[in-house]
Amino acid sequence: RVLFEGKNITGAPAHKICRMGIARTFQNIRLFKELTVAENVMIGRHFKTGKSEHKGRFLNAVNSYFRLYQEEEQIYSRAIDWLEFFDMEDMRDELAKNLPYGKQRELEIARALATDPKLLFLDEPAAGMNPQETDHLMAIIRKIRDLDITVVLIEHDMKLVMSICDTITVLNYGQKLAEGTPREIRRNQDVIEAYLGKEE
Repeated sequence: RVLFEGKNITGAPAHKICRMGIARTFQNIRLFKELTVAENVMIGRHFKTGKSEHKGRFLNAVNSYFRLYQEEEQIYSRAIDWLEFFDMEDMRDELAKNLPYGKQRELEIARALATDPKLLFLDEPAAGMNPQETDHLMAIIRKIRDLDITVVLIEHDMKLVMSICDTITVLNYGQKLAEGTPREIRRNQDVIEAYLGKEE
């Protein structure tokens, strides 16, 4: 069973999990490449609020137009807030496909944050990044943590993991090998043997 805040969410659909306060990014970038940077972040907000769902109100489009316009303005404003958080507000009208690789990674995180999560899963966010981009990513994750958002990081970049994680769980062939602070993990003999080898 998977529990979140005391509730069993095992097998729950993605949109319900999102609205409970859990967001994630993927190892492979999944942006809407032909949409703008701002539109990509807005999609995250729509997913959270359900404003993108058709619930019959579009049958009376004239009466609902003003309300929908206000909602869209609020969603756009919130998207820009997140872009400012990432120092990407000047890129708002750029197509996502035109962003450098590192910025595409950041945009995916911004879209996840637009759902206002309590818990954020980042699946190998540093994959494919150069050292400068990775350093910038570390600064961003620290900022996210300062917002009281719990971050679960799945990552192979040990510099990143050791620098920003409070607690580390080490897996070896799918089995938990060790858990502890970075300091404890560095000194754990089982971890050292699994990843560095055992002296004969």
